[in-house]
Amino acid sequence: MLTLFLATFAIFLLVIFGMSLGVIVKRKTLQGSCGGISALGMEKVCNCPEPCDARKKRIAKAERQEKLQQNRIL
Repeated sequence: MLTLFLATFAIFLLVIFGMSLGVIVKRKTLQGSCGGISALGMEKVCNCPEPCDARKKRIAKAERQEKLQQNRIL
């Protein structure tokens, strides 16, 4: 039973190594197959009219970071 597990684990490692080697050689970033929700023109998963508190905080934080980047002296 242990040999079967080790053989399966080794095969998975070889497959993962081969896939990562292919990405390194092609120098392409990893992408999803369909582009995700943004490809459909949607910004969020749910259809609620008001974003949740956590999303509001993330948006506010991103806006603060963008403002700081714009006002940098260097």
